[in-house]
Amino acid sequence: MSIDKSLRRKNSLQRARSVLTRGERILQMQKEDRWPDGRSPYGLPKVKVVKIIVKKAKKKEEKAEGEEGAAATPAPAAGGAAKK
Repeated sequence: MSIDKSLRRKNSLQRARSVLTRGERILQMQKEDRWPDGRSPYGLPKVKVVKIIVKKAKKKEEKAEGEEGAAATPAPAAGGAAKK
């Protein structure tokens, strides 16, 4: 059964898939040097699928706050070291 065109996502090919086609599995095994020449393309072993996660811009905001906090922390420590 197929999905109507109006219900399809426009970026459907850009998402991470959990299952590779036979050709993609063979290419992955060739990159890892696990594919001997003359091997049958049937009954392939499992191939791990690496999913790429796109990080949000929220991390940059947290990093900026972390830098401000780090800048404030050494100032009291330096003052405490001068008292000794």
